[in-house]
Amino acid sequence: MTPDKKIAVVLFQLGGPDSLEAVEPFLYNLFCDPDIINFPGAFLARKGLARFISTRRSKKVAAHYAEIGGKSPIVDLTGAQARALERELGPDARVFVAMRYWRPFTEDVIAELKRGRYEKIVLLPLYPQFSKATTISSMKEWQKQSALLGFQDAPTSTICCYHNHPLYIEGIVDNINTAYAKFSHLDPLEVELVFSAHGVPVSLIAAGDPYKLHIEETVRLTVEKGAWKSPHRLCFQSKVGPAQWLKPSLDDTIHELAAQGRKHLLIIPVAFVTEHIETLHEINIETRQEALELGIEQFEMMPALNDHPKFIACLADLVRKSASGTPTGLRSCQALPGTPLATRTPVLCPFWNSGQAR
Repeated sequence: MTPDKKIAVVLFQLGGPDSLEAVEPFLYNLFCDPDIINFPGAFLARKGLARFISTRRSKKVAAHYAEIGGKSPIVDLTGAQARALERELGPDARVFVAMRYWRPFTEDVIAELKRGRYEKIVLLPLYPQFSKATTISSMKEWQKQSALLGFQDAPTSTICCYHNHPLYIEGIVDNINTAYAKFSHLDPLEVELVFSAHGVPVSLIAAGDPYKLHIEETVRLTVEKGAWKSPHRLCFQSKVGPAQWLKPSLDDTIHELAAQGRKHLLIIPVAFVTEHIETLHEINIETRQEALELGIEQFEMMPALNDHPKFIACLADLVRKSASGTPTGLRSCQALPGTPLATRTPVLCPFWNSGQAR
């Protein structure tokens, strides 16, 4: 039988509630993930703890979603990315979206894939920077649901990370320039470029997770490509729980800049490839209000990549090379400058030497 399409591409994303009623179950699924909450004996307490956290947080979080339209925009925006990628790849590819914590779930996508026939499946995490909390979590869910549903229908390859892909970097630079133009009346030295990445627990990094190194490399390449004269800095946001997370925080950074008399800030959400609550509310509402109260006169935020043509071209390049077994040519985290990972493989990337990645 002739395959319906030659290639099936599955985009992995975390997902978000599609209504205010979905906020609590979304949070429950999130905090049930052992790659999000893990400690000795956690398997005994995880569901109860997830229920407690989701119930306690849902009212506040739902109020935040209400302020940005009553749902997460991530499903619609990721769907737009999928359609744009299908157009870029042409008629021999079909693109699916598998969300980790809300619909469409991984098992929904696998059920749909089983109804078709494909020569090759390419798994593409929409997490340019690799982390156990994102890439590995989505891959584990794929493997779990594939086993449960008996899905081994086509050769499958996995794209690990692409934090340094030239087209990804160019897309970020384009969007920075769009926002940067709003400061054209100022001396560039008066403008502070604040790169803000989603934080992770320090314990992940200590265990060998290359996420922080990937973020730093993305920022370095972006600043080199953009060649702006404004100073820049990197911080982290979205901390949850009492554990130590990557620093400095976005909140501390805003306070420090205000104390230094800086008045003009461009916040650059790095590693967020679509708008969602962390950009539209945490940055553009909460942090903006705090900054203005601290005396910041101009606060701008770079728009997310969404379906930016260069980002879609980046994804298409990765898919084509993965499907054909062609190396991406990207520098790996083993070769990142100034990192101890230069002499060993990332301990949390099981795809590194398996022939599945890249």
